[in-house]
Amino acid sequence: MDQEVSKTLGELERKLQELERTLTSIDRDAQNPAPAAAPPQAPGPTRLIDEAVVPAAPVEQAPQPPIRQAQRPVVASTSPPQPRTPSADQLLRFRDRLERTASELTREYDELLGRLDLPAVASKPVGPSISFARGAPSLDIVDVQGLSDAAVRAFESDPAGTTAYGTSVGYPRLRAWIADRHQVEPERVLVTNGSMQADAFLFEQLVGAGDEVIVERPTYDRTLLSLKELGAKIHALELEPDGIDTAALIGLLEGTQAVRPQLAHIIPNFQNPAGYTLSLAKRQALLALAAEHNFWVFEDDPYVDLRFNGETLPTMLSMDPQHVVYASSFSKTVCPGIRVGYLVGPAELISAIAKLATNTYISPSMVAQSIVYEFCASGAIDSSIETVKAALAERASTLGRALARELPEAEFVTPEGGYFMWVTLPPGTDVSALHKAAGERGVAFVKGTDFVIDGGENTLRLAYSGVTPEQIDEGVARLAQAYRSL
Repeated sequence: MDQEVSKTLGELERKLQELERTLTSIDRDAQNPAPAAAPPQAPGPTRLIDEAVVPAAPVEQAPQPPIRQAQRPVVASTSPPQPRTPSADQLLRFRDRLERTASELTREYDELLGRLDLPAVASKPVGPSISFARGAPSLDIVDVQGLSDAAVRAFESDPAGTTAYGTSVGYPRLRAWIADRHQVEPERVLVTNGSMQADAFLFEQLVGAGDEVIVERPTYDRTLLSLKELGAKIHALELEPDGIDTAALIGLLEGTQAVRPQLAHIIPNFQNPAGYTLSLAKRQALLALAAEHNFWVFEDDPYVDLRFNGETLPTMLSMDPQHVVYASSFSKTVCPGIRVGYLVGPAELISAIAKLATNTYISPSMVAQSIVYEFCASGAIDSSIETVKAALAERASTLGRALARELPEAEFVTPEGGYFMWVTLPPGTDVSALHKAAGERGVAFVKGTDFVIDGGENTLRLAYSGVTPEQIDEGVARLAQAYRSL
């Protein structure tokens, strides 16, 4: 590098910084000019601006009782006369001069900068961005025509119920359909505006400040946010490929400082963010602990119908309806925009939550729930689920192969269903830096740190539901390039 150019650039940068500070200061003074006939004030600290000395603005203070001043002899001043405070017009003219100087210096700076022998900046990849960040299906696997037909039937078959306020428990026909699907009474079902609303209602009903709650580590980021806002004391237990560490839970419940949880939040099937599934043995163990220590199991299960490999397991709700509150959603099987979810639990608890829902929004969306009912009752949901599962199976398999090929350092378990895969990179990997480097290459993902209270700096979540196999291959190749650039 040319030493003379480097030295000159350094001097110019310093001068430009001084000019910026000066111009900002002058702007303030020009906007607040000194009064034309200001009373004399005691001299105070001054601010130097190149060719003029401007007294600093006096600091405003609260009124104080008068203080008697000691009399001092008048001494003739031998110091040079102080310059008068410049007018606003003088300040503005001086500002113009500085702006012209700054402009000239900037042009000179740019010319000198062009003489430096700097390496070329890498260009961004050609092609559209690829997002592994969003847990949502791509449009090609949403049954748009089936939803359109269901909407027509909803308005034709039940225009009054579809367009009315309804009640907080939800659209009656859909409520009954859900109850039949889970083989419970309708009084045990509450239909909500998405499963997030169901989660929020349940947490608000059951969890107060200081209550102890068990969660998986990692877990859904918004679950952590909701519990923190309620003031819950959160105990995060490691999530293993077959589900939450139940041995660690026993230690927590039976240790010297035994924890008395109000509930345990569990995502049993194809967990978000990890993609893991709670084994049957661990389901049984968890329910036994809930019965012994008298806490609720919140079975948060929006991905249950999206199994594309392996054996279907019974819900914990069906295994122990007395200690389990169950939530699910149609966002993953119908479409995210429909915003319909639900809770199933003991009738007394559902009744209490229904009152909370009434005070929150009177009723959920009858239009959306009526459309979902028609979609489900017609059997369209079954064909929709099959379409989604086939696409997810291909995408999960493609993602696993691409990671093994392009990023062999990564550790992961290919899920048997759902939307997500959890990836662990070697210790010391800075996933925040990887996130930035991948973004520069047009690839998005969610950092693992978003799903834990602490740690997770070398982990990330990849959602494969919204990307095609071709996009997965290209996206993982770019991700591997970003990793190698660190």
